[in-house]
Amino acid sequence: RIEHALMATGVRSAARAALDGALWDWLGKRTGLPVWRVLGLSRESIVPTSVTIGISPPEVARQRTRDWLEITNARALKIKLGNPVGIEADKAMMEAILQEVPQGVALRVDANGGWNLQDAITMCRWLAERGVDYVEQPLPRGAEDDLPTLYRESPLPIFVDESCFDTRDVVQLADRVHGINIKLMKCGGISEAIRMVHTARALGLQVMYGCYSDSSLSISAACQIAPLADYLDLDSHLNLLDDPFIGAELVEGRVLPNDAPGVGVRLREMFATALN
Repeated sequence: RIEHALMATGVRSAARAALDGALWDWLGKRTGLPVWRVLGLSRESIVPTSVTIGISPPEVARQRTRDWLEITNARALKIKLGNPVGIEADKAMMEAILQEVPQGVALRVDANGGWNLQDAITMCRWLAERGVDYVEQPLPRGAEDDLPTLYRESPLPIFVDESCFDTRDVVQLADRVHGINIKLMKCGGISEAIRMVHTARALGLQVMYGCYSDSSLSISAACQIAPLADYLDLDSHLNLLDDPFIGAELVEGRVLPNDAPGVGVRLREMFATALN
């Protein structure tokens, strides 16, 4: 009833996610269990998270790749393409990154809606030859009518992010994509995310979780249901110099929820002191 009331009054998805997360945190603390245990899930099935390489000149991207691999022991890279300059700039950046990627590190691409249909077809074919796992949001939101053509022509699986906000979108897109990107701040929280996962599975779609510039608070909440995902891109907290929270931990390339009750997050001492 709370969720329906929030939807009816037009409360934004990020605010709904905050309240939903607080309720799950309360439930976990009431039972003395982390949310992932409340849901009967296992950390053993959590896949490695990707770490993100943003659009940048080739040498900058190359250095960023080298740094991320060294700092995080990443086993997967998410490479942002869709450069406004055009696909030749995307190719140059990708080639530079490939020079730094050792065997065994998975490659995923997110175009953030930066290609038109023809460029998307061209790039999907080119990227397939370079071992990329899938392409996320190749076309801009609003161009969903072009997805069936890309679905037929692309040798790579197509995932959507900006085109897919909630369970209704999953149903509408199921015949033209291979998977969806779920973000708690986009869909409205853990409860809706679980519904989206089950809907996607029923329709034969794969599932990934992503993030915006989220702190460890949101990342830790997403990690509670991470065992349900095929792919993870939960790395935004790794970019923060002053993350206010301590929660899920990066362990050998995987972001894992802890055993603390609820969503397993606590405020860093310096922030707690400042608030007091």
